[in-house]
Amino acid sequence: MAHAHRHFGADRVVRGETPHASAEMNVTPLIDVLLVLLIIFMAALPLTQKGVDVNLPLETNAPAQQVDTNQIVLEYSAERQISVNKQIIALQDLEGFLRTTFETRKEKTMFIVGSDTLRYGEIVAVIDAAKGAGVEKVGIVTMGMRRGESVTPASN
Repeated sequence: MAHAHRHFGADRVVRGETPHASAEMNVTPLIDVLLVLLIIFMAALPLTQKGVDVNLPLETNAPAQQVDTNQIVLEYSAERQISVNKQIIALQDLEGFLRTTFETRKEKTMFIVGSDTLRYGEIVAVIDAAKGAGVEKVGIVTMGMRRGESVTPASN
């Protein structure tokens, strides 16, 4: 029984080392900071998004549609002439005219038909006047819609 008190690892003696400087960077705290920033930005992202609700009409294959006589249609010609339901209005008088037109109406929707030669800023000025007059929804009628073309997605 000479070996009754022998333990595993007792046959080898290990001596400690003196600590020395290491040039390796400890990246664990950097990863922790990165994950915290990622979570913060992911939580803040939905708060910064802005958008406009769009109500698009359903696509129909009917060639002729009935025109609603109660609709307000503003036409802006290439000669810079504005007419609301065929009544000519000056741009500076447009907001007042639209305000009196829409103050008694429940449906505050207006459609704009603009010439394709007009600049975008000119159409925006008309939309701004309509929004200032209390119009809630503004629809843009394109030249393709006027010609009755159907929009089909491009195939690849």
